[in-house]
Amino acid sequence: MRRCSLLALAAALFACLPATASAQPLPVDYNFFAGIPPELTNPGGSLPGANDPACVPSPEHPDPVVLLHGTGGGGQTNWGVYAPLLANEGYCVFSLTYGAYGLPWPISAIGGMRPIEQSAAEVSAFVDGVLARTGAARVDLVAHSQGNIVGNYYIKRLGGGNKVGKLVGIAPPWLGTNVLAAGDIAHFSRALGAGPAFDAVSSSLCQACGQMLTGAAFLAALNADGVYDPRVTYTNIVAGLDEIVVPHTSGLVPGPNATSIVVQDGCAQDYSEHLAIAGSPRAAGHVLNALDPARQAAVPCEFVPPFTG
Repeated sequence: MRRCSLLALAAALFACLPATASAQPLPVDYNFFAGIPPELTNPGGSLPGANDPACVPSPEHPDPVVLLHGTGGGGQTNWGVYAPLLANEGYCVFSLTYGAYGLPWPISAIGGMRPIEQSAAEVSAFVDGVLARTGAARVDLVAHSQGNIVGNYYIKRLGGGNKVGKLVGIAPPWLGTNVLAAGDIAHFSRALGAGPAFDAVSSSLCQACGQMLTGAAFLAALNADGVYDPRVTYTNIVAGLDEIVVPHTSGLVPGPNATSIVVQDGCAQDYSEHLAIAGSPRAAGHVLNALDPARQAAVPCEFVPPFTG
């Protein structure tokens, strides 16, 4: 009897021991550029916490999260914060690089350069693979910058509306951007009959960039039936100091299935702009709450420098 009691005590003590190293949370560096060192050391690879082929969605988080990067970003470089953060929260996390030119690394790591329609087709195939791998019925999307337009094109034009539950947008340019008055210049160029020349110059390196200018025909067609798909829940997380999506209100389009947040509201010491917002702890808190509405934890308010987060 005593031996049995000792065994029971040992088992109880063992159950209280800290988890093994493999179960420890992944480190999260709140810095927009945190994904660049992993890309340099493991070109074309996956961040810790992302693209785990053995990940099984939990009952608490049944929908895998697919991360959609911005212009010039990639599956690693854009998501150094979010891949480990979401994995630590118990999500199955997946990311890819789309819209890259078919050239050797490091050019292959620079995504979001080709036409948005082509990038969205890559996302469509990737999401189908995630659903087949995990057995999930749908995914949630977390997108930064151009990734929002890519994701929404997939949702609205490539059948993704039945496969996506939520789109959580970080710095979305729903109505386009007039950065450096590029949208105005494009408009006047077309009025003067120089539209083809402007388009050729503006798309010489980034074919997607001209598609996101204010007044672009691509955005007009995509938004002709409204910005949002009624089957999907949208959350827009925007930086009031955004210097790329100009004006920042381009990402604040109202809608019955859309919630919009400006990270500086109630926290003036967060100096996030277009890059830093993807590394801001405050923005990350809003993302977690948007993915899990039952969570609704308080979001931090702390000093966040521009550009890095």
